[in-house]
Amino acid sequence: MSRLLQTFRDLDNKKALIPFVTAGYPHPHLTVDIMHELVRQGADVIELGMPFSDPMADGPVIQKSSESAIKQGIGIEKTIDLVKQFRQQNNSTPVVLMGYLNPVECMGHDHFVSAAKSAGVDALLLVDSPPEESSDILQQLKTNQLEQIFLIAPTTTEKRMTMICEHASGFVYYVALKGVTGSADLDADSVNADIKKIKQHTDLPVAVGFGVKDAASAVAVAEVADAVVIGSALVSALGDCDDAATAAKVIADFIKPIRTALDSL
Repeated sequence: MSRLLQTFRDLDNKKALIPFVTAGYPHPHLTVDIMHELVRQGADVIELGMPFSDPMADGPVIQKSSESAIKQGIGIEKTIDLVKQFRQQNNSTPVVLMGYLNPVECMGHDHFVSAAKSAGVDALLLVDSPPEESSDILQQLKTNQLEQIFLIAPTTTEKRMTMICEHASGFVYYVALKGVTGSADLDADSVNADIKKIKQHTDLPVAVGFGVKDAASAVAVAEVADAVVIGSALVSALGDCDDAATAAKVIADFIKPIRTALDSL
């Protein structure tokens, strides 16, 4: 069983917390420390963003973080190396790489998947690579026993939802907003209704992201979802951190209330 699915099984109905951070932001030397601190404060899975110059699905906060990381020399290969460094002390927390197809194409599917597997990556989420266009890399991931996470949006038809669920592995990521990350407040009732539909098509865990920004919004969608993903609000909070101690305090102040709220369900 994969590390990702084992983590969800071990939760035993507890809700998973999946924080998103951008590799290399706010500073490359802080990324591994940030990842470890997220785990200490209750993260079950880490979603690590691969900086990209044209992150079309991301709002201004994550766009800015990608631009900053790229200026500091962080690209796809260095992102993978950061996971390798993280694995020197943590071999249990799943890491999902989130990003876009172009850098993966430039690196080459074989090279990318091999490097990711060797570093200890568990899954890949490519925003602009739907199942219809993912056959090559999906085969590479399957061969190397890595998961490919696919997105389902509020506008996804039930027919297409069925097809996505047939190809997905690890978990299904439900996009709670019709927009980019961090763009608006979510409608919990609508989100929960859609998650119930998704669960009719798959036994995989369902995670909700885009619009989850604090304990209240996390709890609102976790009633039905198996996991919540928090990105823009956390990335924004980390923006002014220059050292590991400051980052640790920011993470504790941000994550603890959300972890406590989820555990109360």
